[in-house]
Amino acid sequence: MAMVASIARSNAATGITTCSASHQKERNCGRASPAFFRSPPLAAKQTVSPHKVLCSSFAGVEIKIPSRPLSRQTKAVDRVRCQAAAGGEEAAPLEIPKVETPKETELTKTLQLGALFGGWYLFNIYFNIYNKQVLKVFKFPITCTQVQLGVGLVWSLFMWGTGLYPKPNISRDQLIAITPLALVHALGNLFTNLSLGKVAVSFTHTIKAMEPFFSVLLSSIFLGDKPQLPIVLSLLPIVAGVGLASATEASFNWAGFLSAMASNLTFQSRNVLSKKVMVKKEGSLDNINLFSVITIIAFFLLLPLTLATEGVKLTPAYLEAAGLDVKQVLTRALLAGFCFHAYQQVSYMILSKVTPVTHSVGNCVKRVVVIVTSVIFFKTPVSAINAVGTAVALSGVFLYSRVKASMTKKEKLA
Repeated sequence: MAMVASIARSNAATGITTCSASHQKERNCGRASPAFFRSPPLAAKQTVSPHKVLCSSFAGVEIKIPSRPLSRQTKAVDRVRCQAAAGGEEAAPLEIPKVETPKETELTKTLQLGALFGGWYLFNIYFNIYNKQVLKVFKFPITCTQVQLGVGLVWSLFMWGTGLYPKPNISRDQLIAITPLALVHALGNLFTNLSLGKVAVSFTHTIKAMEPFFSVLLSSIFLGDKPQLPIVLSLLPIVAGVGLASATEASFNWAGFLSAMASNLTFQSRNVLSKKVMVKKEGSLDNINLFSVITIIAFFLLLPLTLATEGVKLTPAYLEAAGLDVKQVLTRALLAGFCFHAYQQVSYMILSKVTPVTHSVGNCVKRVVVIVTSVIFFKTPVSAINAVGTAVALSGVFLYSRVKASMTKKEKLA
């Protein structure tokens, strides 16, 4: 109040009129002010209360100051209005953006995560469908793998070239560490395509449910991680389920079965290599860029094998000579390559947002979705015993994920 009185006395002396906000509508408080105005200095102990409303006509302009401090959680949008005292024209209000509430933030994150999981599953489904359609008529799985890695290479270069994603700066040490990961990445996808070309999609993915078994085995051999009893017990239904499904699989052949097993071995060896040869993710080398770099290196590592064994086969001239629909085969091969790169990139995006356990459970559900959709789409004959074996194997994968999470949590608390 002392401050208000001081300003009122000063204004009276200089020709400035001060009034309260309640009198603003009744009279015009904006008398002409002098050309030069010097405000009196405040006393040392004077403080200005933020709850007072001052209406002063400085140089013919009236400023209304909110009578309460802004709150971070306020729901209403506070407005600051500058109004000419003489003319009474109201300028456009300056709006302070609404602060997002925690509830809205959580909802947005949940929707984004749901969209990522949906994209992950959808791209995976379409990859398996397009890839199987191509492999049925084009019996060159190494070339198909080369094309899929090539599409990933083109997409990565486009992403960096257009500024859609920051280009990583790779050091020599990082390149040396990434190369073994790229090699097993190329081999893992090659063996998967070899299996998909020989047996049904559903059977390949049932065998690939054995990944936790190979993960435990390789970690025990190369990292010295001795599995505890609950982990070992959780692997039993996986092995039993895959064995039961294999014994009753109509499309079973050893080439397809062993190729899927080799895929499990190479992909899980990648996880072991990741721990043995740590890649420093410095600067812009995050999970997305790391996967892109792995894809590019894998493309060039596989290229000599492709040229030596299958040559250049995916050409219009060769496809036409083989009596194939050139446009259909090329389109589906490119779409398979796009979906292949997209689902793996989305998988890395999900992994950056959730825990490894949640990602593992999501991967288990993804395998179920792929198996069911492939059986429906390709009309794969499935016996009751075969279905039970697949269900037992996938249930074992889910059980392993939960047991692994529980053991990890106990180790952290210990």
